[in-house]
Amino acid sequence: MINVTIAVNDDGKVTDFEMTGHADSAPHGQDLVCAGASAVVFGSMNAVLGLTDERPDIDYAHDGGFFKARVVDLNNNEAQLIIQAMIVSLETIEAEYGQFIQLNYK
Repeated sequence: MINVTIAVNDDGKVTDFEMTGHADSAPHGQDLVCAGASAVVFGSMNAVLGLTDERPDIDYAHDGGFFKARVVDLNNNEAQLIIQAMIVSLETIEAEYGQFIQLNYK
C-alpha cells in the first residue's frame, strides 16, 4: 500500500509530506495506481520548482517507494496552491483505489 502523510500547520499550510510504499495493484511495470500517484507527486514538485521561487527540501529513493518534501517558505502562496492541487489529485486516486493508497494528515 502507498501511504501519504501530509503535515498541515494551524494556518492550513502544508509544511511537509511523505509518500512511502508500493500500491501492488498490478505486476511491476503495469501498476497504474503507483504510476498515477508517482506522476502526481513528481509533476507537482516539478511545477513548484519550475513555476515558483519555493525550493523545498526533497528526498527520494531512486528505486521508488519513498518521496519526502519539506516546504521551506510557508508563505509562498503559489507553491501552496500547487501542493494543495497535488493533494486533491491524490485524494481522487484514493477515492477510487483506497485499497492501494491511503492519505493521512497530521
